[in-house]
This record gives sequence, C-alpha cells and structure tokens, in this order.
Amino acid sequence: MTETLSLVIVTGMSGAGKTVAMQSFEDLGYFCIDNMPPTLLPKFWELVKESGKVKKVALVIDLRSRAFYDEIGEMLDDLEETDFANTRILFLDASDEELVARYKETRRSHPLAMEGRVLDGVQLERELLATIKSQAQLIVDTSRLSPRQLREEIFHNFETMDVKSFHIEVLSFGFKYGLPIDADIVMDVRFLPNPYYVPALRNKTGLDKEVSEYVMNSDTTEEFYANFMKTLEVVLPGYKREGKSSVTIAIGCTGGQHRSVALSQRIGDFLKKSYSVRVSHRDMNKRKESVNRS
Repeated sequence: MTETLSLVIVTGMSGAGKTVAMQSFEDLGYFCIDNMPPTLLPKFWELVKESGKVKKVALVIDLRSRAFYDEIGEMLDDLEETDFANTRILFLDASDEELVARYKETRRSHPLAMEGRVLDGVQLERELLATIKSQAQLIVDTSRLSPRQLREEIFHNFETMDVKSFHIEVLSFGFKYGLPIDADIVMDVRFLPNPYYVPALRNKTGLDKEVSEYVMNSDTTEEFYANFMKTLEVVLPGYKREGKSSVTIAIGCTGGQHRSVALSQRIGDFLKKSYSVRVSHRDMNKRKESVNRS
C-alpha cells in the first residue's frame, strides 16, 4: 500500500515571508519546490510515486502571472480527487501598509506593478489570491512577525512527533589540524590525562574501551564533564528557542585521537536521550606516528 504524501502548498502575498517559510520546511525535512510551473506537476507526482522515497513536499507558489494562478486552481481540484496526497494550504498574508513598507525597504518592484505604484500591485494581487486564500487551512498574518517568529509558527503547525528538527553534531578534532570552521561551541580538553603517554594505549583511539576508561577514570574528567553538561542544559534549549536548526559542539585535544574522541562519544550518547545527535571524529585517523601527541 502506497503511503500518503504530505503536501503543503505555501502561497500568499508577495513579500509576506514565503522565503522564510521554505527554509523552515526544509529544516523540517520537507522536499521543497519553489515555483514549479503547474504544468510540470503531473510528471513530478509520477516520479514521486515511482521513487517511494519522498514523503513530505512543500510546494512554494509565488505570483508570476495571472495565468499561473488559474493553473494552480486546476491543480488543486485534481489533488482533491486523489488519495495520493494529503494536501494543506498555508497562506501567508500581511497588511497593505506592511507589504508596501517591505517593498520600499528592499527597493524592489511588485511583480504586478513593475512600472507603477507598489500599492496598486499589492491590491491587485490580493484580488487574484482571494479564491486560494478562502481554500487555505492555515492563514498566517506576518505583519507583526519577525522571521524567527514565523519560523516558530510553521514549526508549531507542521512539525510531527517523528521529526526532530533541532539537530546536534558532536565533533572531535585535533588542534594541530586546525579549528573546525563550523563549530558553535569549542571545548579544549588537552588538560585531561593523556593516553598517548601509555605505550599500550598510544596506537588505540578513544573508541577503544581501554582508552575511554583511562580518560574517564579521573576526578578532573568527571568534574569537567558534570559542569559542561550543566552548561549544555542551559545553552541548547536557548539555541533552539532562537530558531537554530543545528548546533555543532567541537571537542578538541592535540591530535584528535584519544581524549576528544572519548569525551565526544560520552557527550553524544547522553544528549541522544533528548535530541537528534550525530557523533563524528574528524581527525581520529589522521595521526602521524612521528608527531602524535594526542
């Protein structure tokens, strides 16, 4: 039995926030399409059915011409007659005053008033969109919403229990290979006991039980770990509230082979209880025998 496709049609007034909406749906795991001509949609649906891999689609429709919206109406009628897709329409709106102000701020012309007043274009567009607005399951007025607040509104209405939109990357690295340029939080653990100086552990990594136990069996390590996790309990929810979709926590030692690997694994395993987490080890296999001091 073919699983029903979740389809969200994102439309509304030009300047009301469709770009922010599309980015939000991408973070929710939707396959996003921006302004695909309706005439191409039947072929796209066929490809989706054949692949069986795409489960959620956000179709962002902007105003390019009057004929474009005539075709959209036909497309919606066709979708209502099939059980292939569960369709919801999200209509983004804003007051005329706010839309005019946004166009003035960006110095752009309205697509329906390229050589005239912005207000004339806004009012004409509102008339053209009246029908599709009446069909929308959700109307969001963005007049007083910041991009972050619009993102939160979309997450609130479209995030499902099986999707964890906030992702954490825990990354171990070696300082001698340089700092990770995409790190949000960087911790230096070169003050912890170093397995390199134990001959039996030198050629192993923090993934090996003996190395991990050596690093963790220290009052200094336990004190650091406890305090760092307390910090993350405050920081991570804060990042999520501010609208970040991902956070990279980088844990570094000298060569990225022993201490940083062991700590990253432990931190990642704990955070997986509450978040979507991936643990990776950038430099674990880059060790050079003659200079390794990790």
